[in-house]
Amino acid sequence: MELDKQNPTVGEQRRLKRHRIVVVGGGFGGLNVVRSLRRAPVQVTLIDRQNFHLFQPLAYQVATGSLAAPEIAVPLRSVLRRQRNAQVLLAEVVGFDLERRQVMIERRAGSPVRSTVEYDTLVVAGGSHYSYFGHDEWAEYAPELKSLDGALDIRSRILAAFEAAELEDDEEVRRNWLTFVVVGAGPTGVEMAGQIAELAYDVLRPDFRRADTSTARVLLVEATDRVLPGFPPKLSRKAHRALKRLGVTPLFAGAVIDVAAGSVTVRRPDGSSRRIGTHTVVWAAGVTASRLAIALASEAGIAVDRAGRIPVGPDLTVPSHPEVYAIGDMSRVHASGGEPLPGLAPVAIQQGRYVARAVQRRLAGRPVAGFRYRDKGNLATIGRSSAVADLRGIEVNGFVAWVLWLGVHLFYLIGFQNRLIVILRWTFSFITHGRGARLIDGLATSRDDFAAAVTRARPARDDRAEPLADKRQRDAA
Repeated sequence: MELDKQNPTVGEQRRLKRHRIVVVGGGFGGLNVVRSLRRAPVQVTLIDRQNFHLFQPLAYQVATGSLAAPEIAVPLRSVLRRQRNAQVLLAEVVGFDLERRQVMIERRAGSPVRSTVEYDTLVVAGGSHYSYFGHDEWAEYAPELKSLDGALDIRSRILAAFEAAELEDDEEVRRNWLTFVVVGAGPTGVEMAGQIAELAYDVLRPDFRRADTSTARVLLVEATDRVLPGFPPKLSRKAHRALKRLGVTPLFAGAVIDVAAGSVTVRRPDGSSRRIGTHTVVWAAGVTASRLAIALASEAGIAVDRAGRIPVGPDLTVPSHPEVYAIGDMSRVHASGGEPLPGLAPVAIQQGRYVARAVQRRLAGRPVAGFRYRDKGNLATIGRSSAVADLRGIEVNGFVAWVLWLGVHLFYLIGFQNRLIVILRWTFSFITHGRGARLIDGLATSRDDFAAAVTRARPARDDRAEPLADKRQRDAA
């Protein structure tokens, strides 16, 4: 934000002389840039449209009631409160002016005033979101898990579906309420499907009286021929067997061709289609870069790739603009083997730390080597005491991989308090088979829509007019 330059204080005069670094995005990449510059003689401005950092790998546990939202989200100002050379702006980035070295922003709090932030070095880490393959209208019926809002929405839909099944008399309609479809069998989809199955077949089973949650169907739709296609085939097969034991039914080589209120339509390998009655769909397939990648690429005069990512050089800078870095899911950079780096948290973390070192070396007049990603392996949890791990050629599965998964995620989770609370939550859940965050948010505001959905799903029958209380008395008699 522009400072009052008429009567600057001594502290402002010192800051104005410092190298100004603007970081867009408080995710894994952006936050690691800022924190790695805590001892550098620079002034850092972090801009984000939200006031918190989300630990996105655990968002699915919020969506299934294992964890509460504050346990995986920490305020950015809290993270950076002791970093004197950093400030946080709650604002939406609406454009870039690379020639004038300005970032255009719109305030997210107060009046929606637009202004500019000037920089000497710009780092854009806008992240990504799931792609609906040109059918953005599906998002209304199939929320995604890339955001905290999405996780909370999914949690409410899942729990409300069980509640609707408890109230339903028609077996076919109840079956649709107890059918859950997860689209995409990557790590997020596999983890989500496993958690929903545990909810239905274990956690919620003793809580309901009329609806038998053990009759629920959890379908995992995948366009390829196996789950976890990014893992070695052996681990994919083990993950498949673990999912089957949990009660998840994978549907391979199936492309989703329609998502509507009350159904999902999947194209079979033979070309025919299958309509699945369901009111709960979770989208975890396909990723596209943040719109900031398109805005930045347009300003720089270059094109994005098919996934909307902006190509960057070996040092993660935008072509012809050495003062501009693009990192994380929104950038396309190739590994030593020629393949583009995946959109994973470890990639963004390492890129953020690299950019911080590169900036300091450039300010000191020292050469900067290209970015090299150190692949430490892949992890995916499937369910209780079950996970798979590919540790650079060492394949581990089962309980050992699950413990390893727990340790890695606790290590990267920000904040000692969050780590302590999460490990206590996990321990309590493991011992009691319970979930402590099973609240349905926003039910009062969505009651009309929820009732309308039940009405649409219910077939027209004359004998449905009997009040529920009267039916229960008759059944008891």
